Amino acid sequence: MEISITINGQVVSADVEPRTLLVQFIRDNGGLTGTNIGCDTSSCGACSIHLDGEAAKSCTVLAVQADGGSVTTIEGMASTDGTLHPMQQAFMDNHGLQCGYCTPGMVMAATSLLEENPSATEEEIRIGLEGNLCRCTGYHNIVQAVLSCTKS
Repeated sequence: MEISITINGQVVSADVEPRTLLVQFIRDNGGLTGTNIGCDTSSCGACSIHLDGEAAKSCTVLAVQADGGSVTTIEGMASTDGTLHPMQQAFMDNHGLQCGYCTPGMVMAATSLLEENPSATEEEIRIGLEGNLCRCTGYHNIVQAVLSCTKS
């Protein structure tokens, strides 16, 4: 099937098999490898992106379902001049990453969470990020990074 998806403001078109996952389309056709494949079961959240403004695990969406849609990946979060998105900067400032594998998905989920609840509490952040797993940290610094971006 021929599909077109706008990824980080650029239209990407390709002929794909109907079973192609959005994460595969982003990586293979969009050439963007920041969206990670972590578990193949939608359990880890490493593949989290924004699809039409909503956080989504791109391993649970078929590329054909996103046809005509708009995707933002971790690569599309920074400004065109290279300035990091405030959430990206907060992860750096608060040491919210170690190996970095989960970080793109965490940043995408966290920004979506704060768009819905700009004044999220620590407990709400912990609950909101339950679908994203980190195998390196105890989540404390990740939560602190997200808290630093809330509107108090």
